[in-house]
Amino acid sequence: MRLTVYSDYALRLMMYLGLNDGRLSTIAEIAEAYDISRAHLMKITHELGQKGLIRTVRGRHGGMRLGRASSEISVGDIVRACEPDFAVVPCLEAGAGTVCALQPACVLKRALAAAAAAFLDVLDGYTLADLLRPSVPLRQLLGIEGPKPEPAGA
Repeated sequence: MRLTVYSDYALRLMMYLGLNDGRLSTIAEIAEAYDISRAHLMKITHELGQKGLIRTVRGRHGGMRLGRASSEISVGDIVRACEPDFAVVPCLEAGAGTVCALQPACVLKRALAAAAAAFLDVLDGYTLADLLRPSVPLRQLLGIEGPKPEPAGA
């Protein structure tokens, strides 16, 4: 299996938001932290927002944050939101008619479909929170401040 750059960027964006502890993040700061295209991140942000994985706030002091707790978002959720399908061969594509002479008796199709399902099952076993450990070195690498300490007596 191979994920698209789109999914790679979406996973990175989600990790950044998770490491930012609920504070609003901007496309510009995420693009700078990863040295990736703002235009790509804008498309990804739009799609992840439509699918409820992130929440966006418009305006001068706007930005984005996770749509729910990182422990409630599986890696599989993110990948499914970004990948058009998991058809590793043409005969697995939705609505595919007969695409090869072997199709009526082919076991390979079943094996590849099972492999794709197993791939997603493994991704579903990991949450975004799992990807955020260890958070201190990840925050340092991305230039994200750590959580604000609680005031004394709070």
